[in-house]
Amino acid sequence: MERSLEQAAMRRVAWRLIPFICLLYFIAFIDRVNIGFAALTMNKDLGFSASVFGFGAGVFFFGYFLFEVPSNIILDRVGARLWIARVMITWGLISGAFAFIQGEMSFYGLRFLLGAAEAGFFPGIILYLGYWFPIRYRAAVVSLFMAAAPVSVLLGSPVSSALLGMEGIWGLHGWQWMFLIEAVPAVILGFVVLVYLTDRPETATWLADDQRAWLVAEMEAERAGRREQARHNLLSGLTDLRVLALALVYFGTSAGLYTLGIWAPQIIKGLGLSTMTVGLLNAVPPAIAVVAMILWARHSDRTGERTWHVVIACLAASLGLMLAGAAASVVAVIAALSLVNVGISAAKPPLWAMPTLFLSGPAAAVGIATINAIGNLGGFVGPWMIGWIKDRTGSFAGGLMFVAGLLLLSAILTLVVARAGRRTGPARVALR
Repeated sequence: MERSLEQAAMRRVAWRLIPFICLLYFIAFIDRVNIGFAALTMNKDLGFSASVFGFGAGVFFFGYFLFEVPSNIILDRVGARLWIARVMITWGLISGAFAFIQGEMSFYGLRFLLGAAEAGFFPGIILYLGYWFPIRYRAAVVSLFMAAAPVSVLLGSPVSSALLGMEGIWGLHGWQWMFLIEAVPAVILGFVVLVYLTDRPETATWLADDQRAWLVAEMEAERAGRREQARHNLLSGLTDLRVLALALVYFGTSAGLYTLGIWAPQIIKGLGLSTMTVGLLNAVPPAIAVVAMILWARHSDRTGERTWHVVIACLAASLGLMLAGAAASVVAVIAALSLVNVGISAAKPPLWAMPTLFLSGPAAAVGIATINAIGNLGGFVGPWMIGWIKDRTGSFAGGLMFVAGLLLLSAILTLVVARAGRRTGPARVALR
């Protein structure tokens, strides 16, 4: 009876929350990385070098870094419904404003503001899922949520390519139309969030009474069970060495993810292909990654193992970047980028299953935001170094090797942290 009640409750919660949250992240990720497709024509129109574009694309993460922890603290206090709505509306408006950039400084400024506006969305959703799903479901649930990122590339690539074809309509460039049109869904969905999301299980009137009572009791029991070892004040979320270590692991995966999101279209374009062909080919690697991510996360949940699921995935992504740097044909490049996509996507769900095992309450909000804020600085370093090295060498190879090295360090650091966790006791629960 208890098992059937659990299954019914989890099925209801999953169907109510996951598709909608995936849609939000889908739109967020498009607005975050569509700059990579805009660059196919925008860089020439505005006279941007690879270094200027790489730096501007990465400046997003400085705004993200500065505002992420405060944003997640506010979300924990005022509720996900109100705060996520605010995030989406502001980032949609700023994303649309990219249609009017005139040069380097306006490009840098808007990328910074976009990062500041979106800060708190991803870690806020991770925290929010922790309110609704017991830990044994969390990696699989996070994988479904994070699948929206590769899906956004899968579906967004041909759409962005098509929008670039609107060149000259009403006197606007194709990339201007792309920014304007792709910004609209974020603003609309921001208002939908206000009426659709429920902050906590206790107020979920869409659950049956017995389902709601079971879920509230289950989540409270989980919180009570880890209070002896969990740290839950604000300072511990900032100073826990496990948090800082996971942030560095995430740094490498973020460098890889945004290298793909921002530079992959230009890497493929360099093979002499049309813009529409680039859009179609750029959709192939994330299509493979979606399936791999979900299967890998389920295996991690089923076995209860996290460390090697992160390590193996990071090593695969590192190898893929090395191969991409040496590839010379369309098939070889797409195959290498597919391996990178699979590795980076598969590493994230087991990695994000770790923090809420040793943090709770305000510390969980701060800890998750800290991991994401520090880790996402890899989204600045990776794309910027790709552009800087390309301007000096004329090739993407050196930059890809650099990012491959960051992912190799992520794999090594995960093993080091796991070994230290086994020696210190409670940490092994989070990093086994």
